[in-house]
Amino acid sequence: MQADAVSLSYFALLGAPNCGKTVLFNGLTGSNAKVANYPGVTVDKREGVFIDDASIHIIDLPGTYSLRTTSPDEAVARDMVLGKLDRQPDAIIAVADATNLRMTLRMMLELKMLGLPMAVSLNLSDVARSRGLQIDAAKLSKLLGVPVLETVAVSKDGIRGVREAVAKLPRRLNKPVDMETAERLLNNLDSNALYEQVEDILRQVVRTEMKLPEWHRRLDSLVLHPVWGFAILAVILLLVFQAVYSWSAPLMDAIEAGFGALGEWVAAVMPAGVLQDLIVNGVIAGMGSVLVFLPQITILFAFILLLEDSGYLPRAAFLLDNLLSKSGLSGRSFIPLLSSFACAVPAVMSARTIHDPRERLVTILIAPMLTCSARLPVYALIIAAVIPQQTVWGVFNLQGLTLFALYAAGIASAALTAFVMKRLARKQSGIRQFPLLMELPTFRMPNFKHIITSLWDRVKAFLKRAGTVIFALSVVLWVLVSFPAPPAGATGAAIDYSFAGTIGHLIEPLFAPLGFTWQMCIAMIPGIAAREVVVAALGTVYAVGAGSEDAVQNALIPIVSSNWGLPTAFAFLAWYIYAPMCLATLAVIRRETKSARHTWAITAFLFVLAYLAAFLVYQISSRIL
Repeated sequence: MQADAVSLSYFALLGAPNCGKTVLFNGLTGSNAKVANYPGVTVDKREGVFIDDASIHIIDLPGTYSLRTTSPDEAVARDMVLGKLDRQPDAIIAVADATNLRMTLRMMLELKMLGLPMAVSLNLSDVARSRGLQIDAAKLSKLLGVPVLETVAVSKDGIRGVREAVAKLPRRLNKPVDMETAERLLNNLDSNALYEQVEDILRQVVRTEMKLPEWHRRLDSLVLHPVWGFAILAVILLLVFQAVYSWSAPLMDAIEAGFGALGEWVAAVMPAGVLQDLIVNGVIAGMGSVLVFLPQITILFAFILLLEDSGYLPRAAFLLDNLLSKSGLSGRSFIPLLSSFACAVPAVMSARTIHDPRERLVTILIAPMLTCSARLPVYALIIAAVIPQQTVWGVFNLQGLTLFALYAAGIASAALTAFVMKRLARKQSGIRQFPLLMELPTFRMPNFKHIITSLWDRVKAFLKRAGTVIFALSVVLWVLVSFPAPPAGATGAAIDYSFAGTIGHLIEPLFAPLGFTWQMCIAMIPGIAAREVVVAALGTVYAVGAGSEDAVQNALIPIVSSNWGLPTAFAFLAWYIYAPMCLATLAVIRRETKSARHTWAITAFLFVLAYLAAFLVYQISSRIL
């Protein structure tokens, strides 16, 4: 095994965003890719085995426009090729965008300074030719001193030349490159001289300039229009939101019903007892709590990948950037925040499309503040119990206005938090903030094979990493609500005698300033698994009897109305605007940030925010009402 490890060669794959680098990586490695972490950083590391030679491992580096980086993600690419994070790569496979050679040539020249063996893939060559651009690849190869291959990464024939060039690159460096010298040259690089060199090369290799077709120019002027552009974006986002929120509902209901039927079948064939309860309410329920999110995650990422691959998503980010920049975010944050209204799980996962790590972390932090669908059963119960069904101002329903106010409170809090984070980041030394800089790619037909492959990677990552955590914690919660069993002759609800009941009674003094009763405290514990479980847990504690969700809610409405009072009910609503998210969201935050510290910090922040909001609402409303 040691000899095999020594004989391996590592080739770094490097290119700008939206140049087809990931598609080329999939073409060079097939399905042999695995995802890990770069040593010491929180960025994904994709590594695959070269399909023509198992001794070559290809490492897909984060997209960057230059080795003179401006963000931590781009710094990972730089440090990897310099051998700072891991072993020094034996060779470089550089991906250039044929439709925008000026943008990518700069980095090709920077990579040449490293002195490593290199091959250049001139990708999107078919798109460039179809738009009248002719590039002399042979001349470019001569000027750069490395093989330059015209590539169409979406087809096997289109990458044959790159595969042959990669196979001919040296397997291992006989004499390691002096990376300290290379880094010093990069740091002292004269940008003006480099740009002059780029322009000189372009004059020699570009035979005819690219002309965008008329439909492309018209479409660009339409989607970037200050009025019509927002109208088109609104229609697209409405479609995405409708798909995530409504279209997924039948699939989610089917999954939920399927696991419910499986649980009933297991309960019927197994003898009653602890083992049956563990399998039905722990294992099966835990698996169901994971898989029920799959439709939303799949639909959301399918739309994101489709919009990104077609070239529209960068334009949407550009269009919204000015609006979101006022709160310290950019246009890239909009899709994750929008999907938060359906569920925070896919929202947190989709934040990976944000390149700036600070903005990505802030987006993940504020996403749970936006009202997800899981809060609606809790809101519906409390509003129906304490807010009268009446019309105000002759038009609006008071209960509807209350629900709107809850949504608005979440949105305002998220915007204020992002704004405060922006001001704090400015004051911290060593943190630089940059405006949104992006290259708008040409519109093109999406590569559906690439979309399906990328979609499966995201679904698989959720199931493997987040799913295991959710499953384990679901079993722990089952233990808390199931043990110990009620004593003989007990008249109260079984959950009151369990560990969860004990914990609920213990934390009751902590929540007493919020007006929360011991029943509410107990119900909040299983509610950690999923917010919507709170209603069923309240039904169990108040012993309203089993039945459908609607039946339990209808039975609880008079109890909440008569026992809680308006200040307590309002405080409970305020708590669930900010309450620390469900286990699924926590697990996904841990997966996406790859930091237990950040996960606990986000959880603690939301807990403190929820407590303060509920405390203020209870104390103020108690004095007023």
